[in-house]
Amino acid sequence: MSYDTIIKGGRWFDGTGAASAVRHLGLRGDRVVTVTAQPLDESGCSNVVDAEGKWVMPGMIDIHTHYDVEVLKAPALTESVRHGITTVLLGSCSLSTVHVDATAAGDLFGRVEAIPRRHVMEAVAQKTWRCAHEYVAALEDLPLGPNVAALLGHSDIRTALMGLDRATRKRVRPTAAEQAAMEAALHEALDAGFVGMSAQQLLFDKLDGEVARSRTLPSTYARARERRRLNAILRQRDRVLQAGPDVTSPRSIAAMTLSSAAVFRRRLKTTLLSAADLKANPFLVHLMGPIARLVNALGGDFRWQHLPVPFEVYADGIDLVIFEELGAGAAALHLSDQVERNALMQDEAFRRRFRKEYDARFGMRVWHRDFFDAEIVACPDDTVIGKTFGQVGVDRGGLHPVDAFLDLVVEHGTKLRWRTTISNHRPRFLDKLSASPAVQLGFSDAGAHLRNMAFYNFGLRFLQRVHRAEQSGRPFLSLEQAVHRMTGELADWYGLDAGHLREGDRADLIVVDPAHLDDSLDAYAEEPIPVYDNLSRMVNRNDAAVSAVFIGGDRVFGDGEPADILGTRRTGRFLRATN
Repeated sequence: MSYDTIIKGGRWFDGTGAASAVRHLGLRGDRVVTVTAQPLDESGCSNVVDAEGKWVMPGMIDIHTHYDVEVLKAPALTESVRHGITTVLLGSCSLSTVHVDATAAGDLFGRVEAIPRRHVMEAVAQKTWRCAHEYVAALEDLPLGPNVAALLGHSDIRTALMGLDRATRKRVRPTAAEQAAMEAALHEALDAGFVGMSAQQLLFDKLDGEVARSRTLPSTYARARERRRLNAILRQRDRVLQAGPDVTSPRSIAAMTLSSAAVFRRRLKTTLLSAADLKANPFLVHLMGPIARLVNALGGDFRWQHLPVPFEVYADGIDLVIFEELGAGAAALHLSDQVERNALMQDEAFRRRFRKEYDARFGMRVWHRDFFDAEIVACPDDTVIGKTFGQVGVDRGGLHPVDAFLDLVVEHGTKLRWRTTISNHRPRFLDKLSASPAVQLGFSDAGAHLRNMAFYNFGLRFLQRVHRAEQSGRPFLSLEQAVHRMTGELADWYGLDAGHLREGDRADLIVVDPAHLDDSLDAYAEEPIPVYDNLSRMVNRNDAAVSAVFIGGDRVFGDGEPADILGTRRTGRFLRATN
């Protein structure tokens, strides 16, 4: 028997959680045709990969990205592929580009996801589709690097059918015709193979543009009746609701979690943002598991989404989404003109408001609001580099940390760069969340927040932590379970033909060198994005960790180098939900 590719002598994981073993794999076309303990005949095989001492596993799945814009301009999605991601899910947080026009897409994505509005508009202006089926066809015409699956964004259909202004007014409800059209659009997307719908109630995601600037996403304005009718379709079709509750509202959290329960109705497969060990709310982490267990005991099928690494963010000046949860911060970000913004930040009344909100210590929130836990990493004034804003305030005669921060922002603008860790800072709780059956691993936000974060290699960092725990004699998961969590578990829950590496499975796989799962995984670099006018993006660069990436049987990346076919010929495909 001849093969197109042989991968020999690696420790093979099949993605089911079953025991791993040293095996030889033979690939032909886009399939794995042989998995055997016996060496394979290499005659006529021009591509033999020696995987001795390495791990051979299914390609990992990223369940939470915002690649909806980038996939249209640079469909190779190289930043994820190079780190072993072979399947990505589009359409998170109520945002997709299936129905909206270019201007509305710019308003939806620009500020919320920190993707330059102009580039969003340019990408969507080239759309050739008018519905989900045509959108899928358009994606399949692109030279996709990884496989792509999709959610339909509630804000997308709401905007397209109601108009952005009406869709973001509290007292405006969709007409009967508009409600029926939204339901028809959802049915049509599910018919096209979308895995479900995404919605949003989180109130610090704000719109860009002029029509509805600084209003929250259209999905947040939907009332219970509208949401129930759309959720009923997902229940009927056994598809997924992905959503983000309003973290300041116990009512919102309860409503969204309990929507999964099957009390006198069918269950609703629900995955919510997010399971995190927040610095701002250190006791919240204890509630995640019990909430999920309660909902699932009531017949639900509920999971939290979780980023299994410390949530470290960077910011240029005041441009960071966490400030949207403060009224003063949102007021500053509302102003796109830098002169006007600087004038506001120098106004004493504004500063009093900012200080008052910063000092408030009660209520649910995401940001810990501690400028003593925010380190300056770049600034034209090199005397402040390496210090926190709190320390700068102390050095400047006891300035309030807010005033120290605002003084530096006014003086240096986006040349002031700083970082802080929002959540997942305590290893014990990070391990607990990562092992919890109530949690799905993902939430990378890949393709968004280009200057703020880089979690493209989150799967490798998770495997590193599991491997080190095992080596130290204190495992919290086996390696087989860890691989399953990043691959087959997700594929099975979302109903995707991915995440497994057995005879007959599609040959989406990676070869990982455990010797290079080292501290380089925690570092950040910067790389220009050609299709975004060479805007510098935060990225990860630990290329020795991934020896090879195969998608559809083709080697597309390895040892830090993309193959010629990546981004020039389609290797990935659109994955339709199988349920």
